[in-house]
Amino acid sequence: MFETAELGRKISRADFKEQSAVLRTELLKVQQELRRERRFQVVIVFGGVDGAGKSETANTLNDWMDPRGISTHAFGIPTEDERERPEYWRYWRTLPPKGDIAIYLSAWYSRPLLDRVYGRSDLAGYDRDLNRIATFEKGLVDDGTLILKFWMHLGKRGQKKRLDALAKDPLTRWRVTEHEKENWKMYDQFEVASDRLIHKTNMDGAAWRLVEGEDHNYRTLTVAKVVCEALQAKLNAARPAQRRPSVISAGIGSGAVNVLNHLDMKQKLAKKEYRIQLEKYQGRLNLLTLEARRSGLSTIFVFEGADAAGKGGAIRRLVSALDAYQYKVIPIAAPSDEEKARHYLWRFWRHLPRAGRVTLFDRSWYGRVLVERVEGFATESEWKRAYAEIDDFEEQLVEGGAVLIKFWIHITKDEQLRRFKSRENTPYKRWKITDEDWRNREKWEQYEEAVDEMVSRTSTGVAPWTLVEGNDKRFARIKVLSTACHFLEATLKGRQKGADGKK
Repeated sequence: MFETAELGRKISRADFKEQSAVLRTELLKVQQELRRERRFQVVIVFGGVDGAGKSETANTLNDWMDPRGISTHAFGIPTEDERERPEYWRYWRTLPPKGDIAIYLSAWYSRPLLDRVYGRSDLAGYDRDLNRIATFEKGLVDDGTLILKFWMHLGKRGQKKRLDALAKDPLTRWRVTEHEKENWKMYDQFEVASDRLIHKTNMDGAAWRLVEGEDHNYRTLTVAKVVCEALQAKLNAARPAQRRPSVISAGIGSGAVNVLNHLDMKQKLAKKEYRIQLEKYQGRLNLLTLEARRSGLSTIFVFEGADAAGKGGAIRRLVSALDAYQYKVIPIAAPSDEEKARHYLWRFWRHLPRAGRVTLFDRSWYGRVLVERVEGFATESEWKRAYAEIDDFEEQLVEGGAVLIKFWIHITKDEQLRRFKSRENTPYKRWKITDEDWRNREKWEQYEEAVDEMVSRTSTGVAPWTLVEGNDKRFARIKVLSTACHFLEATLKGRQKGADGKK
């Protein structure tokens, strides 16, 4: 495959000067249009062999375009902050808003490739890594991101010549370390692994372009032309159709069978028993979270439920058992302009806790398949593909060392009406009830249908849903606390068992 990038193509200095003058003007023009319209963001990824011109080409793009709309990212060994979160946390945080361009060097491709070449992963593990990359990039492309990937190539002799030249020049000598020298010795292994990488992650919307890296002029113009043409093509594409509410069926009806119909909504807990259970489980939870912190286990709680279902009350009883320095509650409302300019999962990635900490989401990423689905804020194709995106996201959270505990707190329609009226009649609770709450109530059946599909499609082995009967607040709060204790205890025991097995 790499033979096509070893043909010795070159561009003279005179031709480069002539073509670059025109190309720079065109690049600035399309970049200005991109920033003005802010319809999509651009991600440029550079991969390839050491010395093939990745950083020089990235620098040229920064030089030729307005740097105020470009960010460049190069990732080395993960920092302590990064190691305490899922691997992709550091990549999600750097994704650009619509209208901007981000250039990536040594990004999500580097660790899997190096692990495979140096024998730290087997072929099955390498393929899992590449599949995760493909899933990550597909999610961005589906959301409208323009991804341009360039594999900068040099033959084995060409790379040796390039590294030697860099090492001889006092101004570039620092760039050739023992790491680059060792990589060159493994050239053949890199070529085999790179070939597999390109084939596994080459897909519509995120295709690789092989670029011969021997001649500076050739590689610079080649990359710049592709960037310019791809930007112009996407800008010229038909503007997105106006959003319309998703087509929702007439409703499942009160007699239909779904997961919520199976709940025993008459369950209650007496006040005296509630106080005993509250003290018991809050004390137990406090000890478990301290143990989790010592072991580096982060905890993520997700609270979803109908309006007035009691999410806030359950959260308050839960955090009362925690050290105030240990947890953070993230209330999720309508996305801000900053959040709407990125993939919908971006705002949740940025709030993930460090190892040993606790984060509670009061509403969450499930808004994509609930309120955004029912109210038509997401197109049908957007909310339908979100189930797989959410499952992958949650799998990464658990693989990254978190225990994920998800609650749907359910109340009946009659109980919700009672609580709404109580809020209206209580001055210090009146702020809790809004016109939007009453509007949402009119779509009760559509929301029940969305919840049923959400639970059935996203209750997985690594992140199951816990359905909480919420008509009685005391019963619901104790079920939340006892479930939290159960999940933490089981995860900590599993970790200890795994650690004992390694001894």
